[in-house]
Amino acid sequence: MTVRVRFAPSPTGYLHIGGARTALYSYLFAKANNGKFILRVEDTDLERSKREYELAQVNDLKWCGIEYDEGPDRPGDYGPYRQSERQEIYKNLAEKFIQEGKAYYCFLTSEELEELTVKAEAEKKAPHTYHGKYRDLSLEEAKKKIEAGEDYVIRFKNPGKTWAIKDIVRGDVSWPVDMVGDFVIIRSNGMPVYNFCCVVDDAMMKITHVIRAEEHLNNTCRQLMIYEAMGEKAPEFAHCSLLVGEDRQKLSKRHGATSVTQYKELGYLPEALVNYLTLLGWSHPEEKDIFDINALESFDLSRLSKSPAMYDIKKLNYYNEQYLRALPVEKMVEGFETFIGDERFNSQTQEWKEKFATLINEKIQLFSEAKDFLDLFFVPGADEDEQYKEAMSWETTPQIKEYLKAELSKVEGEYATEEDVGNWMNYLKKELKIKGKPLFMGIRVCLTGRAHGPDLKGVVALSPVKVIKDRLEK
Repeated sequence: MTVRVRFAPSPTGYLHIGGARTALYSYLFAKANNGKFILRVEDTDLERSKREYELAQVNDLKWCGIEYDEGPDRPGDYGPYRQSERQEIYKNLAEKFIQEGKAYYCFLTSEELEELTVKAEAEKKAPHTYHGKYRDLSLEEAKKKIEAGEDYVIRFKNPGKTWAIKDIVRGDVSWPVDMVGDFVIIRSNGMPVYNFCCVVDDAMMKITHVIRAEEHLNNTCRQLMIYEAMGEKAPEFAHCSLLVGEDRQKLSKRHGATSVTQYKELGYLPEALVNYLTLLGWSHPEEKDIFDINALESFDLSRLSKSPAMYDIKKLNYYNEQYLRALPVEKMVEGFETFIGDERFNSQTQEWKEKFATLINEKIQLFSEAKDFLDLFFVPGADEDEQYKEAMSWETTPQIKEYLKAELSKVEGEYATEEDVGNWMNYLKKELKIKGKPLFMGIRVCLTGRAHGPDLKGVVALSPVKVIKDRLEK
């Protein structure tokens, strides 16, 4: 058996973080088993589905390094890969079910459905108890109603038995005989419902394993009925844990950015996001924290957790920080050029940019945070926090300031050098007898206007002498 898994998003918005994780798990499982990973677009919601969202989702998958073997733009033997292009398949199968007595035309109006629901609630019964009104209507009578112009849906006949699976993550799961009633498979507008076309596609595309979120678990009962009616063996299921925010509620917009596109625009590295997502509900067999998914030789679904996975932005930032530090300096510069958006940086030489990148590499978690450091090099003012004020109050600081003013006036070029700073510190220490904190913090506040920051010599070497002079005057 060739392992075949799929990711089947609806193009009604951008790729959600939860969807990206599902796609990632499917991709890794296929790769670990020399199988095939299929992208199928579930665009039966004609009003909300947009091709621009489909393209955005495809681009986000590729940005994450998730490559599919078959899909709308990579035809295989089981296409088409958009549900909107498979309508004839669903229609023909629904008609076949009707001929075989496995489905029927239902003419319940919206008003009747509402009345039946109210009646069921009053009797403390499930609403589907009364949905089978037309279950035994003959095909001949149904055809007459259709010819008369009556609206209808096609309902699947629940065969009336219990259903069970052995879920790879959840273990044994079963549903009672009255869990659902006769459910709709084709809407009145002729469009198939999710639980119908999803199974038809999975069966016809030879999907062997369905990896998806826990919220789809209850859909499985209806889907098993469709598999049986088609005479197809159901795939193995793995229902992954939900993603939740710090409040333990399902991850949503109130928790911050939730789409891959947003994280891409914020300047996160794809390797960091993918590494973090992989561990949200799955554990590495060697308990590794940082790893390259392309070097992951085995991905075992048995290591998926049942427990909800808490999405922690601070932890994601930590991962991004680790990958950022490992970047070649020229790649860091490219990231800064894209995300800083500040002419003070963009107008500098490549050498200056690379020195800047090396200097602040361990001070940031995102490309965009580099912009916060530019004032340190180009604005004469100071961050007058308590430690700055303390350093300025020391009796040795005015001595340092006056000495530095004199030394800076001797600098001939646009910048002082790291060697200059070393010489200044040696003089202050040996000749003026200033040592320890008063020396190191005193010279820093005078030259940078801040009590703390990146390596002092590196900062001075990248700061125009004119800026430092203006700072000392202020």
